[in-house]
Amino acid sequence: MLQEFTAQTSMNDAPTSFADTSFADEPRLITEPGRAARVAALAEPVLAGLGYRLVRVRVSGAAGCTVQIMAERPDGTMEIEDCQAASRALSAVLDVADPIEGAYQLEISSPGIDRPLVRHSDFDRYAGHVAQVEMTVPVDGRRRFRGQLLGTEGDAARIRRGDATDGTDDLLRIDDMMDAKLVLTDALISESLRRSKHGNREAREPDNGKHAPHKTYNHQTRRKHQENTGHQTRHGHAAPEKNQPAGQFKGD
Repeated sequence: MLQEFTAQTSMNDAPTSFADTSFADEPRLITEPGRAARVAALAEPVLAGLGYRLVRVRVSGAAGCTVQIMAERPDGTMEIEDCQAASRALSAVLDVADPIEGAYQLEISSPGIDRPLVRHSDFDRYAGHVAQVEMTVPVDGRRRFRGQLLGTEGDAARIRRGDATDGTDDLLRIDDMMDAKLVLTDALISESLRRSKHGNREAREPDNGKHAPHKTYNHQTRRKHQENTGHQTRHGHAAPEKNQPAGQFKGD
């Protein structure tokens, strides 16, 4: 198994205690189907036992596929040490349960700046920023919405679309959402930098102010999969989706 650990600062406040039970207990309202759901069912209790919570699981590709598990601490971060701890625990469980056939690359990451929104509290926490939502069923004839997130009302999120001509907001049931995420904007990047600098005195703001500072740590170790098919684990901060790396890695 080849392991690579990277971490970047993300939009969050000062670290909080893992003892926050409401953090661990809040369910995800936007979940994944198929193979990703099987991985999520295994990963969620393991991460909770370590004081983290699952954000999202994605399984991409067929032969030599990638399994990406996004997780976070109560403050929204996922540091290098957190990725290492999650890797050790998850690798053991996934090796036994074997939810993915054949060789695969396991990637553990923080949610990133343009993070997915999957829990009710996410829509309140990031109110004021631009979000993009896709519904499972049309609302007033449309399934895709993009606009300023204005928090929640009951079980729905309020979004103010930039193209709305009548000045009204859209109330979208979170349970009916297929996907929701923050949109990478200058305001979002600026707030991420400000909060990261506040939460980590050692972090330095880059000159152009466009990207969050990052730290990189590499650790390599190899072992054989129980069925003689290797899988590679990689841990790091999730880049914006449009910049996701396309490279795949072969198992041992």
